[in-house]
Amino acid sequence: MTQFTTCNPATGEKLADYPLMDDATLEGVLADTSKAQAAWRRQSFAERAVRMRKAAEILRNKAGGEFAGLMMREMGKPLAQGKAEAEKCAWICDYYADNAERILSRDAFDTGARKSFVCYEPLGTILAIMPWNYPFWQVMRFAAPHLMAGNAGLLKHSPNVTGCALALEQLFIEAGFPANVFRTLIIDTDQAARVIADDRVHAVSLTGSVGAGRAVAAEAGRALKKCVLELGGSDAYVVLEDADLELAADVCVKGRLTNSGQSCIAAKRFIVPRAVAEDFEKRVVALMHKHVVGDPSDANTTVGPMARADLRDELHDQVQRSVADGARLVLGGVMPDGPGCFYPVSLLADVGPGMAAYAEEMFGPVASILPAKDDDDAIRIANDSVFGLGGAVFTRDIERGERLASEELHSGAVFVNQQCISDPRLPFGGIKNSGYGREMSHLGIREFVSAKTVSVA
Repeated sequence: MTQFTTCNPATGEKLADYPLMDDATLEGVLADTSKAQAAWRRQSFAERAVRMRKAAEILRNKAGGEFAGLMMREMGKPLAQGKAEAEKCAWICDYYADNAERILSRDAFDTGARKSFVCYEPLGTILAIMPWNYPFWQVMRFAAPHLMAGNAGLLKHSPNVTGCALALEQLFIEAGFPANVFRTLIIDTDQAARVIADDRVHAVSLTGSVGAGRAVAAEAGRALKKCVLELGGSDAYVVLEDADLELAADVCVKGRLTNSGQSCIAAKRFIVPRAVAEDFEKRVVALMHKHVVGDPSDANTTVGPMARADLRDELHDQVQRSVADGARLVLGGVMPDGPGCFYPVSLLADVGPGMAAYAEEMFGPVASILPAKDDDDAIRIANDSVFGLGGAVFTRDIERGERLASEELHSGAVFVNQQCISDPRLPFGGIKNSGYGREMSHLGIREFVSAKTVSVA
């Protein structure tokens, strides 16, 4: 492969060709970024914050036009959702501009010495390997904290959103960041492995599949470098017998179809005791019927195309295998004719062990209802997964919901009576096959700094 080619998933139209960086060009970028980071780390938090706030301003100004349009063309995101994504990126820029210095201030300890404290120093240059589904947000939740901490960033984005990757590099230039503090690398997997091994790169952050996470962790391990992995998810939304079913169905459907179902923390498994399963299913079907699959440039569209044909084919195969193994196809599940990578809003019910919809991540607009004997069985089923990224529990008993969320459900995040979302103020990450490490909040910015102990006699 000598180049990446981007295509519009709604039409199949070719957008652009991007030549891969040759070895000499990549070497120059690594050298320039290392040099830039050495100067950037010496700038004050206040100086960094000025540029980060400027990036937020640019994101807001271009959110509904240039940036939303680029996301729509490259990965099929409906325009309103692209605008919201860019505006959320502005929020995380402002959050770390306002809070990075406080979070990374010295921690003092009484040890009997004249002075003892821990200070937080940037590690250096961090490689980010990012996915296509939130082509701006995934990058900015990496870049905002770690640039504010004094690190430099290298971005290897998913090939089908290369235009977004280059737009983000230009964003930082326009915001006044020093040249080479943030660079986009147009490289393949073999080149990425060499970048991880390079002594001028000090850590890696990856958001992607379980397979990609294992590969990157192995490369980082060989190089003795830290990595943060945010991988797949099969989020369980547990609807208990006493839940407000109208609320639960509404949140579950919105959570499943967010970003056309292409989200690691989308609501993927609706786990419902049999006593309320029929009522819940009827409500879900009625709500799913209201969603419009179509042209992402149309304001009425709520579900756009899937990002690539191979992803749609994989999803359809999972649906077919689940039905063959006994799942009941309630809605959708038929591959549409015509151009583009569209897939209908679909619902599988009576999903149980041994089915693809029970055990695998379904990355698209397909929801699954898993029946449980009772509330306790619902919690058991929720935890019967190799994933543990996000989830939710629905109950009118708020104290019980809080206890189940904090003590019983095995996941990196659990929300009570609301959709699981990412928020700059809260740590984000998973357990089990969903990865390790945390992004965002005070924990996220501390992932790629050195906690140095200083003691003065």
